[in-house]
Amino acid sequence: MLNYFSTSNIFNFIDILIKFLNSIFFVVLIIGLSFALVLSPPDYLQGENVRIMYVHVPAAWISLATFSLIAFLSIINFVFKIKHTLLISKSIAPIGFLFTCLAIVSGALWGQPTWGTWWAWDARLTSMLVLSFFYLAYILSFKIIKNDILAIKASSYISILGAINIPIIKYSVDWWTTLHQPASIKLSGTSSIHSSMLTPLLLMLLVLLMYSALIFLMKYKTEIIKMKKKNLKKL
Repeated sequence: MLNYFSTSNIFNFIDILIKFLNSIFFVVLIIGLSFALVLSPPDYLQGENVRIMYVHVPAAWISLATFSLIAFLSIINFVFKIKHTLLISKSIAPIGFLFTCLAIVSGALWGQPTWGTWWAWDARLTSMLVLSFFYLAYILSFKIIKNDILAIKASSYISILGAINIPIIKYSVDWWTTLHQPASIKLSGTSSIHSSMLTPLLLMLLVLLMYSALIFLMKYKTEIIKMKKKNLKKL
């Protein structure tokens, strides 16, 4: 049974997944961009600027979900000492940081024509900026701290502390008066976004998730190789 989780089998499985995702990624990308840039209608207030939403919103979702996962895996690793949870966290952290920056930049591009300003120190924008600092601190903890045990402890504390910021980002538009609009898509209750905009939004979310999966699989494979090399050096 344990042979199924051997390094060679994991590598083979990763290679199969990468080939599969590569084979369909550009097809899904073209479909997503077609809906986002051509087939979806302009907003009656924001006009063509609303199309920034199809990058901004999925990027923000992935950013929040990734850090939530990192915090969860850090707790699991901190308690049960499962190495692969650490490798997964290290592999997805740069992806989360990338999408956090993308959400902030695309938000600024969307905010300027909508609000008349590139930036405002309101709760949603500021808490997203704070999240980017937590991502950066988490990533740098493994590069700056040379002692592996201390690096794992430091990164775990950073991720758990940073997780407190996730509900602040989520509910900031409800708790405080902000420039940012309330959520248009709700899991419980009625969503205020029309299906003509929801469809391209979900398609672009799928595109960015597939891109994230490709980057994760390649980074995860690299992290496993690094771990194996470290173990060989100790022998």
